[in-house]
Amino acid sequence: MDFSSLYDSVRKALVPVHRDGWPFVAGFFVAAVILGWLWDPLFWIGLVLTAWCAFFFRDPPRVTPVSDDFVVSPADGRISAIGAAVPPAESGLGEVALTRVSIFMNVFDCHINRAPASGRVSRLAHRPGRFLNAELDKASDDNERNTLVIDTARGRLGVVQIAGLVARRIVCWVREGEEIGAGARFGLIRFGSRLDVYLPQGAAVTVALGQRAVAGETLIARFDGAPVQPVTRVS
Repeated sequence: MDFSSLYDSVRKALVPVHRDGWPFVAGFFVAAVILGWLWDPLFWIGLVLTAWCAFFFRDPPRVTPVSDDFVVSPADGRISAIGAAVPPAESGLGEVALTRVSIFMNVFDCHINRAPASGRVSRLAHRPGRFLNAELDKASDDNERNTLVIDTARGRLGVVQIAGLVARRIVCWVREGEEIGAGARFGLIRFGSRLDVYLPQGAAVTVALGQRAVAGETLIARFDGAPVQPVTRVS
């Protein structure tokens, strides 16, 4: 048996855990060991939860289509809303309604957030708030959130990280003035949440309500005349 080939196959099949997740994975494992001293079955329950924690913080590589005409999904999850909405006041995007695409992430989705387009981060604004179910429309207004505005070649684009019912921590790794590439990692939300994308004028949405999106890969909008919201069927 070619063990080097087997090792290489296993290594490629394993998805790396993001460095921000390792303290949580370690904490879950320590808790499992401690609980196991009290009662053996608790160790195995804790081990399963440790595996889930590692799965939650997974950080798989993504292949991003790069073009000034493309807007890619910033999150893994389900397209939960598409429609016109006024951006958050702190975004500085004005009071005119823009097309908004919302992506809901459950606790089993990968939670690494990625830039939907290339450009310069011109604004960052964090606003404390409530922790309502992120699927509710009013979560966009009431929940704790972090807003990024990216100046792209096709206009200013807003990305809003929204905390949810379970999510209690929004993490953002970029700073104002930084250049960011499409598909680049910019943050995460712990645990279960939502991202709203406010599109510049002229963008045509290319996803449908209820569709699954993959961060950094799924095109959610484009500027080159593609049809708005394709006809879909469930099969």
